[in-house]
Amino acid sequence: MSELSEVRYIAIEGVIGAGKTSLARKLKERLNAEPVLEQFEVNPFLEKFYSDRRRFAFQTQMFFLINRFKQQQELNQENLFIEYIVCDYLFDKDKIFAYMNLSGEELKLYEILFPLLSRSLRKPDLVVYLQSSMDRLMYNIKRRNRKIERNLTRGYIEELVEAYNHFFFRYKETPLLIVNSSEIDFVNSDKDFDELFKQIFREDRAFTEYFKPESKRIDE
Repeated sequence: MSELSEVRYIAIEGVIGAGKTSLARKLKERLNAEPVLEQFEVNPFLEKFYSDRRRFAFQTQMFFLINRFKQQQELNQENLFIEYIVCDYLFDKDKIFAYMNLSGEELKLYEILFPLLSRSLRKPDLVVYLQSSMDRLMYNIKRRNRKIERNLTRGYIEELVEAYNHFFFRYKETPLLIVNSSEIDFVNSDKDFDELFKQIFREDRAFTEYFKPESKRIDE
């Protein structure tokens, strides 16, 4: 087993546009890891939700909850040939969206279902929370130009940023690395990726730690 074996299952989190999947893919390549990627594109309610949050919130939430649960269940089956797992979401983050978008009887039902599903799932060895500025998030969303995200508003992303920060600044379930990713480019810069990689696998990292890379301008 390699010297990195203490951290074998990494979950990456952040608001829409933070670079979760991009970082997961980079780590997968470096570690030859098993990737677990969120299947947002198979949710038939998501695009409708972005157009009418109130009407489609519950359907969207339930589809994601069950779909993520099925993915995470598979991680309980140990595979001797897989040393590392990299996931571009944390199952517990489902609650962020539930408390933002559900209310009344729908929220009560969710609060019954979530703990029944989550208690049997494997916890990551480390959560990496990519914390980014509003301008960088909106730039990334616009640049990738996904059809399903074209109805996203800056106001909704601001709500998400606030909700994510509230959640992760109180998160104590697993080791957590909060990364200020506003001015780094771990996708296109080997130096930036290497620096972040070292922070993820640092042996003397605290249970909860904040990493602020050296500031620099990201060319747009």
